[in-house]
Amino acid sequence: MTAIPQGSTIGILGGGQLGRMTAMAARSMGYRVQVMDPDPSCPARFVVDACFVGSWDDAKAAADLARGSDVITLEIEQIAIASLEAAERHAPVRPGKDILAMVQDRIRQKNWLAEHGFPVGNYRPVYSEADLVAAIQELGERLFLKRAYGGYDGRGQVKLERGSDPGIAWRSLGEQPCVAEQALNLEAEISVMVARNPSGQVIAYPAATNYHEQQILVWSALPSSLPAGMEKQAQDLATTMASQLELEGLLAVEMFVTTGGGLYVNELAPRPHNSYHASQRCCVTSQFEQAVRAVCDLPLGDVRVMRPAAIANLLGDLWLKEEPRFARALAVPEVSVHLYEKQTARAGRKMGHLSATADTAEEAVARVLEAKNRL
Repeated sequence: MTAIPQGSTIGILGGGQLGRMTAMAARSMGYRVQVMDPDPSCPARFVVDACFVGSWDDAKAAADLARGSDVITLEIEQIAIASLEAAERHAPVRPGKDILAMVQDRIRQKNWLAEHGFPVGNYRPVYSEADLVAAIQELGERLFLKRAYGGYDGRGQVKLERGSDPGIAWRSLGEQPCVAEQALNLEAEISVMVARNPSGQVIAYPAATNYHEQQILVWSALPSSLPAGMEKQAQDLATTMASQLELEGLLAVEMFVTTGGGLYVNELAPRPHNSYHASQRCCVTSQFEQAVRAVCDLPLGDVRVMRPAAIANLLGDLWLKEEPRFARALAVPEVSVHLYEKQTARAGRKMGHLSATADTAEEAVARVLEAKNRL
């Protein structure tokens, strides 16, 4: 493979906060950047050379982006395969359409993981209400029902408990193909970010510990407090997966740690990930610089944690009450504010995040939560 040199143009499918931060890293490394996004005022627009307006299934806009790019990458999984195919006629697309097609379909994703020997919780494909009733009989009454296609930050899924009406659950998700997943008794939720370049170099970051509410990430910390053996197991799972997929770019592997000490793969995201925003503060190489290195076939960067760090998401709910008072948050030692320049605040919408460093990951979490409370 030949590295894509500085001065070249990187095209990003998606101009949200992940595209914005990737673009900022790329610009600091000497690359030109352009994006495609449905929103003409997307967060990345203010830091890139050009912004093409187009929906995720707008193959013409994707092709227009690619014509002036030396490589194409992405920051969101919802890009239509036809758009990726249109783009790849003009520039290499990394990661490729085969990975995206697998990740976009939760049934196909679960089947791929199970067939390749990766640990997953018990699950059943669901194509009808009768399938859901059968899944409850096989998996038990505590389970999560997730739409096979779409859904993000907790949308497109419902939790069933003892006595839940399967018909209501099935209809609430639009009577579309779903995956029924047996609920696990969790000790922790973690993720591992892995990078692989076209030359085959693979590197996994230390695992991050994640805390969610209503399936939306509240805070994340690096490094995790996993025992050394489980940390190695998690990193090995991620690097093996990246190699088997022949990944070109980044892959975030979300995992569950159960109370019995088990480790299970939850979901995959072939892009930068919310749980690794702390890498900007604590790692030798941030996930965003690593994304640029990977898709441009440059040597991958050092992923060591120099000082523990944590992030806390800032949702639009904060702005709906009153303007957040960031000066109060910045008074907490080692805290920084990261805003995405989104023009409209909505409940549940990620508007930015706070980050903090400290001597330990636990102290970093405490600092970032204190700063958030001060807002």
